[in-house]
Amino acid sequence: MPRVAKTLTPLEIKRLVEPGFYSVGGAAGLHLQVTKSGARSWILRTMVGSKRRDIGLGSAREVSVAKAREYALEIKRKIKEEGIDPVAERQAARSALLAAQAKAITFEECARKVIDKKKKEASNKKHGKQWETTLETYAFPILGKMGVDDIELAHIVEVLEPHWSEKTETMTRVRQRIEAVLSWASAHGYREGPNVAAWKNNLDAILPAPAKIAKVEHHRALDIDATHDFMADLRQRQGMAARCLEFVILTAVRSGEARGAVWSEIDFDKAVWTIPAERMKAGKKHQVPLSKPAVRLLESLPRGEDDALVFPAPRGGKLSDAAMGAVLKRMGHKVTVHGFRSTFRDWTAERTSTPHHVAEMALAHTIANGVEAAYRRGDLLEKRATLMKQWADFIDTKPAKGENITPIRQKKVAEPKS
Repeated sequence: MPRVAKTLTPLEIKRLVEPGFYSVGGAAGLHLQVTKSGARSWILRTMVGSKRRDIGLGSAREVSVAKAREYALEIKRKIKEEGIDPVAERQAARSALLAAQAKAITFEECARKVIDKKKKEASNKKHGKQWETTLETYAFPILGKMGVDDIELAHIVEVLEPHWSEKTETMTRVRQRIEAVLSWASAHGYREGPNVAAWKNNLDAILPAPAKIAKVEHHRALDIDATHDFMADLRQRQGMAARCLEFVILTAVRSGEARGAVWSEIDFDKAVWTIPAERMKAGKKHQVPLSKPAVRLLESLPRGEDDALVFPAPRGGKLSDAAMGAVLKRMGHKVTVHGFRSTFRDWTAERTSTPHHVAEMALAHTIANGVEAAYRRGDLLEKRATLMKQWADFIDTKPAKGENITPIRQKKVAEPKS
C-alpha cells in the first residue's frame, strides 16, 4: 500500500527553504518545489492515463497551501471522473485565448486600413478624404471602439437611422463604406457571418428606400436659348476664372479637367486637347477636339512652360471650382458650373441629330452597355470635332428677337463605320 504523505502545516511548509521537491500532503501528489533562486511553487505530480504529469498550480507566494490542496483535489477528480487531461485542457485554453486576442480588432482599426487602401486607389485625394471624414463623423462614435466581430445589425441601424431621412445621400455612402469595412474584416479573418451593413435582404427591410425619400437635385443648368447672351456677357468679364469657365462651356468638360489642364496637353496643330487618364473620372485618356473659338481663347492666354497650368489661380496653383461659381454669382445666374454639361447634352438631343453614343463620348461618359463598349474601340474624334464646331456656332448665333424658337435639325453626324 503506498505511503500517505504527512500533511504539513503552513508553518512547517514555510520552514522548507533548501532547494528541493517536498511532499506536503492534504492531496496525493501535491509538492512544494523550492529552486536555487529561492522561488517556491506548487506542483501536482499525478498519473493521467498511462503518463505521469507534473502540473503547476501557481506560486506559493500567491497561492496558499489550502488553495493549492483544493486545486489538486479538483484536478484529480476531473482526471478520475471525466477522463480529462488537465495539461492538454490548459494548453487548448491558452491557444484559444491567444487566437482570440490575435483576432480581436476594433472597427476603427479595420476602417483605417481600408481608408488607407482607398486613398492609394483614388484618382484624387478628395475621394479618400471623404471616406475618412464620413466614417469619423457618423460611424466611429458608435462603432469605432467595438470589436469588429461584435458588430450586429442593431448597431448599424443606430448609426444610420437618426440621419437617414435628412441626409439620405450622405448616409447611403456611410452605409456603403461600413459594408466595405466589414467585408475587409471578413476577408482577413477578423469577422464571421453575413455582412450586417448590406442593403439587400437586410437593411432594406428596416430603412426606407433612398429613392423614395431623397429628392434628387440635378445640377442647375442654363436654358439652351440663353447660352448666346450668357456667353457674350461672360466674354466681357476679366480674370482667369471667367476664361476657364468659358473654356469649360466650349469643350463641355468637367470643371476639374479644365482647371487641371497644362500646356503640354494642348496640340495647337491638330486642335486637340488630350487629358491623361489620371485626371479623368473614368480613369481613361480622353481627347477633346477644340473648336476655333476654344483655340482662340487658349491663344489669348499667357503661355507658360509645358508643365504650367493653362488656367492658374491669381496667387499660383490650381483654380478652385468656387472661383468659377463666384463668376456665375456675380453675373446673377443661379446655375452651376457642372450644369453647362447638361445644357450641352440638352442641346445635342433637342437641336441636333447627333447619335446618342457620339454625344455621350463627347461628355466622356462611361459606356454602361458591355456589348456596345466592346464594339466601340475608336474615340469618334472626327465626328466629335464636327459636333463641337456646331456647338460653338450655336453659341455665337444670336436668336432673332421675338422669334419662336423651334428645334433646329443640324446636319446629321454620320454613323461610325462598323
